[in-house]
Amino acid sequence: MQINQSLVTKGPASRRKTQDLGVKKPQHRTAKPRRDESTEATIYYRDVINYPTTTAIIRSMESSNIKRIWLIFSQFCAAISIVLAAFMGLTQLFPGLIPDIINPKNRLVAINESGPSSRESGLVSYADAAQRALPAVVNVSTSKEITDPRTELLRDPLFQRFFGGSLPVPENRVSSLGSGVIVSPQGYILTNHHVVEAADDIHVALKDGRAFQARLVGADPETDLAVLKIDAANLPALAFAPANSLRVGDVVLGIGNPFGVGQSVTMGIVSALGRNNLNINTFENFIQTDAAINPGNSGGALVDTTGNLVGINAAIFTKSQGYQGISFAIPVSIARHVMEQIIRHGSVTRGWIGVELQDITPELAESLSLNTREGALIAGVLRGAPADRAGLRPGDVVVAVNDAAVKDARTMTQQIITIAPGQTTMLQILRQGKRYRTPVRTERRPNPQETQER
Repeated sequence: MQINQSLVTKGPASRRKTQDLGVKKPQHRTAKPRRDESTEATIYYRDVINYPTTTAIIRSMESSNIKRIWLIFSQFCAAISIVLAAFMGLTQLFPGLIPDIINPKNRLVAINESGPSSRESGLVSYADAAQRALPAVVNVSTSKEITDPRTELLRDPLFQRFFGGSLPVPENRVSSLGSGVIVSPQGYILTNHHVVEAADDIHVALKDGRAFQARLVGADPETDLAVLKIDAANLPALAFAPANSLRVGDVVLGIGNPFGVGQSVTMGIVSALGRNNLNINTFENFIQTDAAINPGNSGGALVDTTGNLVGINAAIFTKSQGYQGISFAIPVSIARHVMEQIIRHGSVTRGWIGVELQDITPELAESLSLNTREGALIAGVLRGAPADRAGLRPGDVVVAVNDAAVKDARTMTQQIITIAPGQTTMLQILRQGKRYRTPVRTERRPNPQETQER
């Protein structure tokens, strides 16, 4: 029997060696010993089988471990992706549920959050205030005849007689539009003086379509206010807001007839209070607002968010003849005082002493050796006026009127005009470093034309 020496190991204690023939894992079988009588050697026989080597086993194990690790890693990445997607979805659906932890700045800055507002936070419309005020705002149309030098010769009686009195003379009339506010159910209307100035025909149109011929009760050019009257009763009158109820930042509505397009409402806020030295009127204490006021709005209403009257629209500041965000209104406190005097007396009566006043500048304070800039400097005294008769001189500084301190020239003017004509007021003045008390008897303040004639 021929034996394959590469497959047999002699002796029971020797280890078997096999070739790597690339076969599958062998099934072990028990070797049965046989004795070869020719060689007297005991030989262990096994079936002819193939075993993989150690290198192949290691490679197989490494390949299996890599696949297992890759599978675990891919499952981990998928789980992370699912968690992140769920997190982003929750932050989009419920912004306040999960705190913002992405931006580290949010954890470093302290934020002060305001509590519940004491005012109505859900107000987004001022329709109720507008509906309350609109029926009391009217359109005012005026017309007046103007003099044209070119037609004066045609009006001459001798010229007309030469042509037999049949030569036609063209009429030169100018029309204008404005607004007004019904302030009394009896038909009294408050508007601007410049709206009805020199007009010989005034018509008023109400929101409900009714139209009336109006007459001028009286006017006050120094505050640019006028009062009209129409023959009607039970009219919708606008309520006056309390004096000094406005604050800077309050929302206001402007109502009028801009450019004659019809009744319109604009909105803005109170930008400033007590505006003066604008050279618009003699007495100025304007409300400044950014509510749009255009030509035709003059004389219209400025109302608060409850629909109460807070001012009469009067002027705008512009360099383009149009609205530029700065409008002025006469406060209701002045408008009511003027209106009541016009209705009662037909005009406004104010106190007057006949002086020209000036604010004290630092240069004047230094030249007059004054320790303070408060007071009003008398720059001029009208001859024959109450101040002249009382002995006041240019250069005197008025520091008090009836023991009320005088801050500047405007303050003194306001104090004097509130004193009824014929009453005696006590002025405290500084003259050459000494203080004097001088009584002055006030008179009725003349209108601007009478002052110029004097």
